[in-house]
Formats: sequence, C-alpha cells, structure tokens
Amino acid sequence: MAEISIEILFIHTLVQIVHIDGSLQVFINLSGNRAVGAAASQSSTSSGSWSAEKAIDSNRGLQQLSTSCSSTLNETNPWWRLDLRDVYRVREVVVTNRKHCCAEQINGAEIHIGNSLENNGTNNPICAVIPAIPAGESYNYTCNEMEGRYVNVYIPGDQKVLSLCEVGVYGYLAENLAVDGSATQSSTSGDWFAEKAVDRGLQQLYTGCSSTLYETNPWWRLDLHHIYRISKVVVTNRKDCCAEQINSAEIRIGNSLENNGTNNPICAVIPDIPAGKSSSYSCNGMEGRYVNLIIPGNMKLLTLCEMKVFGEGPDLKRSFVKMQFNSSNDLTNPSMRENILKQLGSALADRGYTDVTLRWSQAPKKVIQKVNTDKRRCGKEN
Repeated sequence: MAEISIEILFIHTLVQIVHIDGSLQVFINLSGNRAVGAAASQSSTSSGSWSAEKAIDSNRGLQQLSTSCSSTLNETNPWWRLDLRDVYRVREVVVTNRKHCCAEQINGAEIHIGNSLENNGTNNPICAVIPAIPAGESYNYTCNEMEGRYVNVYIPGDQKVLSLCEVGVYGYLAENLAVDGSATQSSTSGDWFAEKAVDRGLQQLYTGCSSTLYETNPWWRLDLHHIYRISKVVVTNRKDCCAEQINSAEIRIGNSLENNGTNNPICAVIPDIPAGKSSSYSCNGMEGRYVNLIIPGNMKLLTLCEMKVFGEGPDLKRSFVKMQFNSSNDLTNPSMRENILKQLGSALADRGYTDVTLRWSQAPKKVIQKVNTDKRRCGKEN
C-alpha cells in the first residue's frame, strides 16, 4: 500500500478581474459615458421639444431650456429609460437637474438598473433614490457594478413630472461568455447550425438562428470550456414566426455530459418570449461548464436566435488530494506514478475539468502491510 499526496492545480484566467499569485487584483474598467449612442424613451413627452433624447445629448443642460432637457407630462408614475443596447456593469449614474424652475420635481426619483422590460423597466433593482438635487446641479450615484441593459429614472406617485437635463452612465461592458464557447445541438435543420445562436447575429432570419429538427426532447448546448459562476442567461427568440416554440424550454447549468448535459441542475424554465425579443434569467452564481437548453416532450423543435451568458470566473483553484492505493505495483517507480496521474486526469476530464495540472507534491512511500496467517499443523488430531 502506498500513501500519496497529489496537488491539483486548476489554471484559468478571469474575465473582468485577474488574480496574480492570489494577492494582486487587476480590475479592467472601460471609461466613458455609456449613455452616448444609447436609445432613450419616456412614458410621455411634454409639448414642444422635451424629447427623451435631450437627456443624453452631451449638453449636460448648460442652457437647460426646452432645447436641452427632457420632460414627461404631468402623470402617474412617469419614467425615463435608457437602452444601453448591451449588458453593462454600471459603476455610476450622474443626473443633472433643470436650472430655471421646478428643481423639486426630481425629488424621490428612483434609479433602476436591470435587463427586464416588465412594467417598462421600473421593476428592475434600485441603484439609488434621489432625495433632491439643487437647481442646475449634477449629482453622482454609485451603483456598485450593477448589471443591466436598461437604466430607468422613475418617480412614483400621482400628478408627477419627470424632467432630466442630462443623464450619464459609467461602467464597463459585461463580458458575454458565450462568444468564446462552442455550441452543439441534438440535430440540425438545414443550415440553422448551433453556432448561429452565439454569433451575435441581429437579423434573426434563417441566416442568424439555430434550429433542431422536430424530435423528442431537442436540446442545444454551449461548452464554455471552463467552469464559471453563471449570474445570468439571456435568450433571444425568433422573430419571423413560431414564437411559442420556445415555451417551457429549460435552462440547465452544470459540469456533467450525462444525457448530453440535460441532467444538470435547472437555472430557469422559460414560460414564453415574445417574437424577436430577449428575456433574461437569473442563475444566482450556479457553477458549470455547460449551458443547456432543452424542450421536454415529443415532436418539439428548438430554435435560438441568440444566447448570451454572463458570469464570473474561472478562478484559480488549488486542491490537495491524499490517496491510498492497494497495489502490487511499485508506486515509487516514476513511470508508474506518471501512469496514475494520466488515469486521474482522464477521470477529471470526463467530469468537465480539462484545464488541470496534476503533479506529485510528495513522492509515494511504500508501506508494507503485515498479513496474519493461520498456521496449522498437518496431521492427525489426537
């Protein structure tokens, strides 16, 4: 019997944060006002030219007349929304109030950030509540890298007017892990290849979507190549027809390829997605290398026009494993030790751990186990 100690080193790089030797962190921040070039809308528009776009024209409200600010009508729960066109990690939102009158109208406004358009985006998590901003002033609100495509400013209550002379949004693009992954699916209809769902395609016709054939339990799978902690999955449905075909699809995340990965834990079940629209599903840091979509049932077809996956990792992980072997082979022999590492590496690869370095942290020591034998004399008993 030989007792050994093996060091397992998981070697990866981080997406947004790089750990070096476990002590140094390098944060990758992309500066710039993300509101520039985004799309703005609001619940209503006051007469004149108080359009939603006036709050992102980079004017910052220097004149702050109808030519440079946005404003809704007097209404219940007015809102203003910015579509960043992609998912960002928002560090800060800067709001500039109007100058010549009505500064108190901003009081109580809520800043919401997220990926949902439910209730026009006002159901997304709150970054901050604005108690007040002096006339003509700009205040900064820290959002601690909240993730979202939409930034809403919303005033709850009756008979409210929402005016904004400038909104700045600062942060960096949340990395879509799917772009560097490998896609496959249970079958392929024509040229609706699995890869079409991770090509960042916007056309959403047969040239930009993936699709299986009609079959039992069709599935689509993304191999991220490393194990990540998945925060969110965004699915875009087809636009031309058949939007209901995505209904009841299951999003599964894990490290197993058993049953083509469809046995992994469920992140979410998709009730429906409107034609051509994208819906976001929170996975709360589920760990996994594989992201599967499966539609259970007979005569089902799975079509995806875009799949985005957001998360963190992979981390640098180091594990030490002590093992005991009952073997007639001499594990003090270097070639025999190398063979053991190969077998262990193969077993880990079957479970999704491919980027692994195995090495002996301590040479095996041969242990001689004494075996007790029952010595009996041969011969006649008296």
